[in-house]
Amino acid sequence: MSAVTFNEGRLDDLMNHPTTIKPAAKTPARPRPTPFFQTERGRAVLEWLGAAFRKALPPVIGIALFVLLWQIISTSGGEHGLPGPVKTWESAKLLFADPFYDRGPNDKGIGWNILHSLYRVGIGFGLAALVGIPLGFMIGRFKFLAGMAAPIISLLRPVSPLAWLPIGLYIFKQTEPASLWVIFISSIWPIILNTAAGVARVPQDYLNVARVLNLSEWKIFTRILFPSVLPYMITGIQLSIGVAWLVIVAAEMLTGGTGIGFWVWDEWNNLNVEHILIAIFIVGIVGLLLEQALVLIAKQFNYE
Repeated sequence: MSAVTFNEGRLDDLMNHPTTIKPAAKTPARPRPTPFFQTERGRAVLEWLGAAFRKALPPVIGIALFVLLWQIISTSGGEHGLPGPVKTWESAKLLFADPFYDRGPNDKGIGWNILHSLYRVGIGFGLAALVGIPLGFMIGRFKFLAGMAAPIISLLRPVSPLAWLPIGLYIFKQTEPASLWVIFISSIWPIILNTAAGVARVPQDYLNVARVLNLSEWKIFTRILFPSVLPYMITGIQLSIGVAWLVIVAAEMLTGGTGIGFWVWDEWNNLNVEHILIAIFIVGIVGLLLEQALVLIAKQFNYE
């Protein structure tokens, strides 16, 4: 075995001057991050979520109660009762799996029928706006013309839209222009009345100043009447598009061919009640979308 030798001087130094071991320096602790929902941005998100929840809760409860009532009615009717929500939903999935098929003039997908109805509404409503807005301005601007038009409007406005259909068929001899005629004559009255009411409410001081300045009738229209009447006119257009969409369904049931109204009548002849219920929801949803589109357009204008 080899002997282990020690350096005595070195040993004495270690014994007389012991080395002190310094503890390692502590790393300062990082500050704990603030939770997101305690920050200003997080509180804003929470506030937005709370507002959205409070706004969405009533409609959700209403829809849930409606579906529950629908289910109760369908269950109480037995085997031949009204189709329930689940059965209607399954039929809707099959129906919209291929909405644009075309198997002939009287067998088209639901998508084509909706587009045909929207086309007729667009043409009939466009003609009503094209005629009704200028006529409303003239009736509201000139009292003599208003007195002439008042009894005619009061007489024709309450007439049922379907009462105009035979007149259209007699005049135009075809179902397509007859349907457009019914939409036109039914939707023109809200435009005329609301536009005329807006013109009549323009402050007389504005017109007196225009008279003093010798403004032309065109400048009176563009600088005074149109900006003041625009809110009333937009309201009339909103009412008119709703009437047009309601009328087209009834008119298409009688004229046949294509369109959502004809499709509903055809499904009734086939005793397909699920499709009739689906059509009711389609009519409501499309009408709601048309109304909301007009609301968005109206918000783009400055009424001041």
